[in-house]
Amino acid sequence: MTILVFGRTGQVATELARKGGDRVRCLGRDEADLTDPAACAAAIEGGDWDAVVNAAAWTAVDAAEEQEPEALVINGEAPAAMARAAAAKSIPFVHISTDYVFDGNGAEPFGTDAPTAPLGAYGRTKLAGEEAVRASGATYAILRTSWVVSAHGKNFVKTMLRLGAERDRLTIVADQIGGPTAAADIADACLSIAGQLADDAGKTGTYHFSGGPDVSWADFAREIFAQAGLAPEVVDIPTKDFPTPAARPANSRMDNSATEATFAIARPDWRHSLSDILKELGAKA
Repeated sequence: MTILVFGRTGQVATELARKGGDRVRCLGRDEADLTDPAACAAAIEGGDWDAVVNAAAWTAVDAAEEQEPEALVINGEAPAAMARAAAAKSIPFVHISTDYVFDGNGAEPFGTDAPTAPLGAYGRTKLAGEEAVRASGATYAILRTSWVVSAHGKNFVKTMLRLGAERDRLTIVADQIGGPTAAADIADACLSIAGQLADDAGKTGTYHFSGGPDVSWADFAREIFAQAGLAPEVVDIPTKDFPTPAARPANSRMDNSATEATFAIARPDWRHSLSDILKELGAKA
């Protein structure tokens, strides 16, 4: 099975390249710029692929507040073009989305059919991409995930390791709850889902995939420090004490049961995945 992946240097794309080996062809911005949706479609049309995975996106949440039209092209129009091209070739399309399509209210996990109500521009553009994929006629899986971490790029784990080594005391938000998700686990899920969709188009739909158990950012940081052998004091603070241009969902819990039932992909334990990340970074105590 040959899989075309949009994205090359991002966290999930990096893991897809590592895990997929010769069966994965990752396209960077120089080969398929998401600001040019027609070029993305052409990349699909011009090759002999068995499936397509979109692991690229505008992920600068705060910047999207000021640059929503640009983010919409990348997160909305480019996936739409990809999905239509995949539909024309009758090959499955796996599209990574986000918990930011929800408003973050309540304390229960969001189901795949829960009403969407993004709080900001990033969530709105990602929701536009979802809606376009559903309307494309493609065999697809939209895979919503959250709090992505890895040994690559910029993410919460790497930031905490740096700050934990520099400071004796850190104030970290404790009233946002969600599921940290390792990019390696997302990559495994995408590869499995792409193969299963190729065999059974009836599995088309929207799914959730996030690490468990659900945790606050502050408690996530405590586990990072414990596993890395660092000992800064972590002080819980509310979101209002750490203002950002874009609002963050307070509740990013997501119900993963449909993913397990349909694809036999269990919810990963982020604590085990964190251990692997720290080992790769050489930061394991």
